Amino acid sequence: MLKRTLIGILRSFEQTGDRAKDPLLKSHYYKLSKEKAWAEVVSTLKKMQGFKLLHEVESVGEIVLEKRTVTGRMMDITVSVIGINPITSAVDIYSASRGSLGDLGSNYRVILDIYRTLDKKLAANKVDSP
Repeated sequence: MLKRTLIGILRSFEQTGDRAKDPLLKSHYYKLSKEKAWAEVVSTLKKMQGFKLLHEVESVGEIVLEKRTVTGRMMDITVSVIGINPITSAVDIYSASRGSLGDLGSNYRVILDIYRTLDKKLAANKVDSP
């Protein structure tokens, strides 16, 4: 966590993906069609405290959220639901803090929090890769 805080002094965003060096930032896969994954992810995110859902665009699989940090800074979070094949979907997250200073690792922690919540809700459908 200290390393993340140090990286966060300089950087004010974090994102997940297949090529992420940090294993905790790898894309998460679920054995669900894109439509089912979309419905589950949207309903789960709507229930998460401290997050405000700004808009959702199902056709491109994007959900945009906003979160205020304890220091009062705003974070913009985009959650992408990607259909890999008819029965598997991936979820990726991009989180950025508004302002010029680093985030002290808060974007990293928010991503892990969202993934933890989704993994708990979709535990029966979680898979390691497509």
